[in-house]
Amino acid sequence: MSIENILNCGSVKWMESQEGQDDIVISSRIRLARNVVDLPFPMRLDQKSGDECMQRVKAVCQEEMPAALNTVEYTSLAQLSILDRGILAEKHLISPGHAESDSPFGAILLNRDGSLATMVNEEDHLRIQCLLPGLQLAAGYEMAQQMDDFLESKLEYAFDERNGYLTSCPTNVGTGLRASVMLHLPAMQMTGQTGQILQTIGQLGMTVRGLYGEGTQATGNYFQMSNQITMGQSEEEICNHLQAVTEQIVEQEHLLRERLKIDLKYQLEDKIGRALGILNHARIINSTEALALLSDLRLGIDLGIVSGIQLNALNQLIVSIRPAHLQKCFAQELDPLQRDIKRAEIIQDKIKGIK
Repeated sequence: MSIENILNCGSVKWMESQEGQDDIVISSRIRLARNVVDLPFPMRLDQKSGDECMQRVKAVCQEEMPAALNTVEYTSLAQLSILDRGILAEKHLISPGHAESDSPFGAILLNRDGSLATMVNEEDHLRIQCLLPGLQLAAGYEMAQQMDDFLESKLEYAFDERNGYLTSCPTNVGTGLRASVMLHLPAMQMTGQTGQILQTIGQLGMTVRGLYGEGTQATGNYFQMSNQITMGQSEEEICNHLQAVTEQIVEQEHLLRERLKIDLKYQLEDKIGRALGILNHARIINSTEALALLSDLRLGIDLGIVSGIQLNALNQLIVSIRPAHLQKCFAQELDPLQRDIKRAEIIQDKIKGIK
């Protein structure tokens, strides 16, 4: 799958629903921050050093890669429109900051199914990301490590024997590893336990953000949880700790859902039914309201209250109603009201088979 296919395809790897995977964990992400030893950090690049960085990375991508890396392709962000960059950000393949940057030195390395994406010259020279569906931290780390090993065999990284990998932000120094999971926690929200749980998570060395990571608020009951500490622990210890905390949260969410089904059966069914009714008949809907109602719908699917749509289709829908995707779908620039109208149309088309 080329960059054009990624841009035009409705689905990338993390949107798949895995048989046997828990429905509460939407996706797992591993990100490794790396820098080339003799070049300034991205914010300090000039024309000469910026060109040199891009040429080195591009040259590496033209060499034969291990088959497991699934044919990684190099694309300069300067080749892409602002809209196409937005598409990549909404698919979680690059950060919003990378998409909006006016730096001429930005690029992305993408494999065929979007499971492996490396940002070039975002905050660091390389940010290697593996994004998989469900709770697959170990598998994600293995794939990201393969890409890391390949790049390190061709590029000399900035590394200190005492401090580890050197990064532009001190909070990433050490392993340079950020492991994260995207969680759907509607029962915790409905029972008012989110605040307490998030406080406990913070005490365990984790941080929680919104759907699009740093700087975003949690909407639609989606929470991104990741490690805060990158130094003093091995990569495996960081992943194992996040895995253990995630499993505890998933267990708690399941217990709360079972309690809701018994103690608030009619209220729960009413909430899900109202969400479905609004989604089916609204003529105008903004992204915040749509995410909240689709969260209720997802809960209904998870609990077997509604049927007629698969979770992978719902994952695709959540992305397809974002602003850049809407404008690409309708091939025109849309103002906020037009986007709200088109969003309602797309949702109704996608959920018309739900009962």
